[in-house]
Amino acid sequence: MIYTLTTNPAIDMNISTMGIKRKEVNRTFDTVYSANGKGLNVSFVLKYFGLDSTVMGFFGGFSGDYIIKETKKKGINIIPTMIEDEITRINIFLNDGEGEFKFVNSGSFVDSDKQEEMLNVLRNLNDLEYLTINGSLPPGIDPDYYDKILNICKEKETKVIIDISSPKLKELLKYKPFLIKPNDEEIKDIFGIEITNKEDVIKVLEFLYKSGAQNIFLTMGEKGSYFYNGENIYFATAQKVKLMSSACAGDSALAGFLSIWLENPDNIEKALKRASATGANVAESNAIGNLKKVEEYTKNIKVRRVG
Repeated sequence: MIYTLTTNPAIDMNISTMGIKRKEVNRTFDTVYSANGKGLNVSFVLKYFGLDSTVMGFFGGFSGDYIIKETKKKGINIIPTMIEDEITRINIFLNDGEGEFKFVNSGSFVDSDKQEEMLNVLRNLNDLEYLTINGSLPPGIDPDYYDKILNICKEKETKVIIDISSPKLKELLKYKPFLIKPNDEEIKDIFGIEITNKEDVIKVLEFLYKSGAQNIFLTMGEKGSYFYNGENIYFATAQKVKLMSSACAGDSALAGFLSIWLENPDNIEKALKRASATGANVAESNAIGNLKKVEEYTKNIKVRRVG
């Protein structure tokens, strides 16, 4: 079974307006509320492509209840760890017709008892084949919490997939994660390496592999994406779209990739094409959208070996 862990879920409110003016009433339209959070997005998109998964995370208040309800409505199993006297965060993504503004809250405080409750859930799972760890940590949780999770996974021989923007990623490579999904901005922020050309990409991928990552899926937005498994480096082009909201694009691309690669690890080309097409279709939508253009966009993506 695939489990997706979102320690800091959210409701995303995607809204549009025709420009923003100070001290005036700015009318909005096309408002979309969506149960969200990095791992939740992965589970939602996996479900679209026919793969079952179980959602895990910390949830609180009316907003947490909403996310749980919406997840169940999609036919996805969820094991929530409920936090008292806290409300799951609500983020705002505003498109003014020319670009996107992101207003992201820090999240709800999670105390040590609830952290341990989550760890005990993981310890007691008997089908933890894959675990994706996605997104940020909420207030109250120290980055060392990742070590506790990965030690449990090590004991269970769980294949761990990591998609976090924390500097802690550098230390977590010692656990030899099954797959990591950084983007080029995270490579710069976490590892201090700026990617300016293909040679930089190859050096980064080889560095991450030697540091412990078994597989690397590197996304670079409109510049395309790369995959490296220690043997070959693959590059996939990007589908050009008009950006509506980037909030869920990276998570959806990861899910698109996993939906093929986990069952067919040799079919990297098809996995990269679906990942790129999925990310593009989501980027031009509010929230995840309906994913109806994925198959069309897949035909436009080119994949080639570059190393």
